[in-house]
Amino acid sequence: MDQKVSTLFYPRKPKNYVKGSDMPVYMRITVKKENCPTPDKIDFSTGKWVDRSKWSTTSNRLAGRTEQIKALNDYFDLLELKVTQSHNYLLRTEYEVTAEKLKLLVEGKSLEAVRTILPVFKEHNGRMKSLIGKDYAYGTWERYETSYDHTVAFMKEVYKVDDFDIRKFDLEFLQKYEFWLKTVRNCNHNSTMKYLANFKKIVLICVKRKWIPQDPFGEFKMTKKKVKKTPLSQHQVDELAKKHFSSDRLTVVRDIFLFCCYTGLPYAEIKKLKRSDIFIGIDGFRWIDNERVKTDGAARIPLLPVAEQLMDKYADDPDCSEKGLVFPVRSNQRMNGYLKEIADLCGIKFNLTFHIARHTFATTICLTNGISMETTSKLLCHASIVMTAGVYAQIVDRKVSQEMMSIRDKYRVLPQQYPESIRLAATQPCIVHSFIQKYNLAG
Repeated sequence: MDQKVSTLFYPRKPKNYVKGSDMPVYMRITVKKENCPTPDKIDFSTGKWVDRSKWSTTSNRLAGRTEQIKALNDYFDLLELKVTQSHNYLLRTEYEVTAEKLKLLVEGKSLEAVRTILPVFKEHNGRMKSLIGKDYAYGTWERYETSYDHTVAFMKEVYKVDDFDIRKFDLEFLQKYEFWLKTVRNCNHNSTMKYLANFKKIVLICVKRKWIPQDPFGEFKMTKKKVKKTPLSQHQVDELAKKHFSSDRLTVVRDIFLFCCYTGLPYAEIKKLKRSDIFIGIDGFRWIDNERVKTDGAARIPLLPVAEQLMDKYADDPDCSEKGLVFPVRSNQRMNGYLKEIADLCGIKFNLTFHIARHTFATTICLTNGISMETTSKLLCHASIVMTAGVYAQIVDRKVSQEMMSIRDKYRVLPQQYPESIRLAATQPCIVHSFIQKYNLAG
């Protein structure tokens, strides 16, 4: 097939161009093929900047005889020569001649397809969106979309590119990304680790497809800091319930929050909770039967009387009646914004977020009142009891302490077989150590 390859150099005005400043020079490679009306062409930067007033459109070069101008023109000649050599190489090796292949050879790159991260990210998020309600929650897809946006912004600001060759991922890239998330995006440490974990999932897709020889995360430490979860005490819950608000919007948000304090439902579940999800349980009382998308399990929760009262309060709400919902729930961002106002009005000193209702249910309502860890785990719809114990270890210790108090009086005095001096030492801790050594009681 007859074909013709041509080149063109031209200055291109950049964004935010200031009159009189230099412009970047771009190179255009055009491949015209016989019986093909549309030429194949590609434009890319040469990496050189020139004074536009000295550019000659006739010679396609800079006009002038200074050493700087000669050096630039020689560089453009070299690029043109590389195009000719690359064209000959493709003809010899029986490769199809395309503008993209010529560009790769001129830049010294392999003819293998250059794979970048963003198409893989888009493909992953697209599949995830199609599986919302089946394998993923809507919020999970939203977080990956946010991760995608962060990745795009990071590459543009730090590497000045629109996409990134996946073969170039290394430890330095990840360290720069972590630093950027913490400084530019002002993410805390755990949020940064979550975004990097999302990015790691995309990178591992490339590793499994054998597009990357090794995992760049292999030498990168991703550890989260333990966060102390502060639930509301029973006194705070009661005070919150008694509080009168002049604003109806705060009253509604308070009621929804309290309902979750007594049921343990997270935001995603309370937002879509319908009247049809309420049924009469084996005990004759009302229960919630709600499928949890996150853990692919059913949350069957008996309704306490106070929760029933809160639910019945909105039985005739127009918005709820129209959609069949239990509560008129706003967006998570607005709910948390209103909860901050509520916390200020109720004298709650820590940051009150919607998710604290779930922790309050687990600790203050369940574990503190003697509900077993197994039952609490079931009510929270955790994947395993290990997850529940790990999150609420502090309340478990408190519960152990309370139960041990019941036998503390029984073992306050040492047995009679030990000398009187040892038994008296039980009330004098300062001399206990010497008696333990004397009578070899360390075991």
